[in-house]
Amino acid sequence: MNREEFIAIVNKDLKLVRTEYGLTQDKMAIILGISKKTLVESEKGRRSIGWTEAVALVTIFSESTILQNSFGDDLQGVVSALAFENVEINYPSTMGGRVWWKEITNKDGYRIQQNIISAHYRILDSKDRRLISSFSLDEIREYLDTITK
Repeated sequence: MNREEFIAIVNKDLKLVRTEYGLTQDKMAIILGISKKTLVESEKGRRSIGWTEAVALVTIFSESTILQNSFGDDLQGVVSALAFENVEINYPSTMGGRVWWKEITNKDGYRIQQNIISAHYRILDSKDRRLISSFSLDEIREYLDTITK
């Protein structure tokens, strides 16, 4: 998944999320920081929301069943994988991937996991801390090889 695909999915889910939360177009526009006209055009498919609007929507409405069905329960992980692509950062501990994740590899206490909904990858250390997230398995494997040498 890349940013454009992410935006397309969020754009498709925009009206459904608004309806799920029982919001009017006026209220949703205020929440997202966009004009009502922009919201209406996006909901009708005349324009697409941008990266910032998509990130705002999934962040604000992270408990949305609609969004979780599209991306899994780790919406922040999806956003981080896209935002920090090719950038190393220190992630906080996770729950270890008990739900929404399948294990790909386990090497020297490090685990590569793939999200079953969004298909992005991550590496967890022995304390379930995420070291890196990416949609590229090659990038993940290369990083694992680097840290396990």
